[in-house]
Amino acid sequence: MEVRTTRFGTIEIREDRVITFPKGLLGFGNNRRFCLLEPSEDACFFWLQSLDEPALAFVITDPSLFAPEYAVPIRAEQMDELCLGKLEDAQVFVIVNKVDETLTGNLQGPLVINTLTRTGEQLVLAEKKWTTRHPLVNVAAQVRTTSQPRAIPA
Repeated sequence: MEVRTTRFGTIEIREDRVITFPKGLLGFGNNRRFCLLEPSEDACFFWLQSLDEPALAFVITDPSLFAPEYAVPIRAEQMDELCLGKLEDAQVFVIVNKVDETLTGNLQGPLVINTLTRTGEQLVLAEKKWTTRHPLVNVAAQVRTTSQPRAIPA
């Protein structure tokens, strides 16, 4: 399928690469279909591109790369909502923002994706150990980018 984006132009993704967030994302409830774009083979940051709104895309990352002790407690009802039979079938990402010279991650609002069904949900953690702007990396060093990312499996 063709996906129109304002950042990357029109890109081609397979239908089975669509990730659905039935409840939407916080502040973006009307946007429920996304795809994951990988800037390069060795990237640790990805684009979560909306399929419904060409201008809506989030930079995301696997938080365990920056905070190995980070864990997302998933309640039984959340497991049911995501049709997760086991935690190993889930992939956790966090939305990344740039604050001054630091990339931060919203560790209080992780994205949990069922890798088998490609459905996801943004959780809100009650635990105050993590913040919405947890420092991940200083970006004073040059960041490598590419103009045409490729779609990757969820």
